[in-house]
Amino acid sequence: MGLEKVYGAVLCRGDTLPGTDCANRLKEVLDEAMNNSANSSCSSQKDINLFDDGYLVQLRFSDEDFISNFSNSQECIVRANLNPPLSSDVSEQFHSLVSKLMRKLTDAAAKKIGRYETGQGWLVQKNQAVYGLVQCAEDMLQGTCQDCLNSAMTKRGQMADQMGGAILGVRCSLWYQTEVQFFAGTPALSLNMPTPSKFWIWITIGSFSVVVSISWLLVHIWIKTERKRERARYQLQLMSMAIQNVINLWRIEEGNSGFSLYDFSQIKEATGNFSTENKLGEGGFGPVYKGLLPGGLEVAVKRLASCSVQGLLEFKNEIQLIAKLQHKNLVKLLGCCIQGDQEKMLVYEYMKNKSLDIFIFDVNKGVQLDWHMRLHIIDGVAQGILYLHKHSRLCVVHRDLKASNILLDSDMTPKISDFGMARIFSSNMKESNTTRIVGTHGYIAPEYAFDGVCSIKSDVFSFGVLVLEIISGKRTTGFYPYDGKLYNLISFAWKLWKVGEWRQLVCCRIGENHEAIEKCIQVALLCVQESAEDRPTMDLVVSMLNSESVSLPRPKQPAYFFVRSSESEASSCNINISITLAR
Repeated sequence: MGLEKVYGAVLCRGDTLPGTDCANRLKEVLDEAMNNSANSSCSSQKDINLFDDGYLVQLRFSDEDFISNFSNSQECIVRANLNPPLSSDVSEQFHSLVSKLMRKLTDAAAKKIGRYETGQGWLVQKNQAVYGLVQCAEDMLQGTCQDCLNSAMTKRGQMADQMGGAILGVRCSLWYQTEVQFFAGTPALSLNMPTPSKFWIWITIGSFSVVVSISWLLVHIWIKTERKRERARYQLQLMSMAIQNVINLWRIEEGNSGFSLYDFSQIKEATGNFSTENKLGEGGFGPVYKGLLPGGLEVAVKRLASCSVQGLLEFKNEIQLIAKLQHKNLVKLLGCCIQGDQEKMLVYEYMKNKSLDIFIFDVNKGVQLDWHMRLHIIDGVAQGILYLHKHSRLCVVHRDLKASNILLDSDMTPKISDFGMARIFSSNMKESNTTRIVGTHGYIAPEYAFDGVCSIKSDVFSFGVLVLEIISGKRTTGFYPYDGKLYNLISFAWKLWKVGEWRQLVCCRIGENHEAIEKCIQVALLCVQESAEDRPTMDLVVSMLNSESVSLPRPKQPAYFFVRSSESEASSCNINISITLAR
């Protein structure tokens, strides 16, 4: 057999920053491809196209030589049907404007060294701006660039009913979109853009002369608001397109996984038209409803709050991630429902006893959890985290483990939920740095909170905090008296264990479980140590909890060792806040 050749090329869009921005985006796409989560909807078996979510960078690999002949074959056509249908006369004017704008941009880009140009035109019938962008690879000659873009324009007929879209090739590409300026910088070319009438210019000048300071303030606020609105709208559009790509990939790759795509009418009927009687709660993602599907299956439906970019990110993350995870201590994602651009819902198995925090922080309900149940819950959560870290198809760091994210079924079996903030790690990756800190106050590991270093030890820290809450019935955010001073829960547990008074931490009568409870406290303190290196991995945690022969080391002083004067007004705090911080 002869040696097989593989040809490859990469292209960053002209409005990406040169150097690290382009390189980092390309690296992220390759990393996602390694985890089978990259956008590759225009690929065939031997001709692979990879894109990031915003289509700012693309990579192509093929067994055919498309480099030497400047071939732009296998273009990816991206449709963005984000507007209501146009009437026939407006549609004709719109496509005529797009054609003229693209011809001007093609001529200008072909003459530029960078082979990149942006522009805008004005659609009079809709009183809207139309934005366009074209780009060729920099090594293409002027005529070759023009021919490539003209050829790509002939495929625009496949998007005849679209108000926006892109034809993406590794040699040349073009984009157009109404209303939203989807590229960075000021459009270089303009076509039929309106100019304000002299009457309104004099009115504006007169107004400025009377109330100039107020006017400038209002203009400044308006500009900032409009920019935020345009950015948010554009991000929502891109995210909606990315989610649809994820759903399409699920249809192809996971057709037999049990993951279902529900009709909106099914979910609407199952939840009683999302009635208040069926509402289970409200989270950062949106409201959660109880539903009853045909056949008697009870489900919990997360309904995405409209216009939430963060919610869309979490929605996409859960679909990509949790549907691939199967374990008795993870809540099962049964499927999802998408209705246009507005309705996006996740459908889970229904947990009869709701969440763990309802029991452990309530004096009356807490008595329903005897020590056998509490130890069973601790072990179940540990088994679930171990599966995520070591035994699942992907190494997953949850990043938001807390009592309210541990659900309980009818047998009080714990199940970890809410994977919207989870992060996937490759097999050779021990930790990563991030500028976006997510999680809940009181559960976040110190190296993650202060330095942005995320690893499996971040979940170990959160697990240790959770164990202390289960044993004590106290919240991690509260302060508790000992020896004339007030300590947070971690410090309180450490002080009591260090002097052999750990029984004061326990929320209810110990009975014959004192050895198991003492072991759990010691394991929890090992998990919340200051240094991530000192904390055990979850496989060792499970061994320590379940084996009599494993010896437990003495824990070092924990993180967040806080002490307050007893004169301070402090009490147990019931605030439970999920945070997303840009650092």
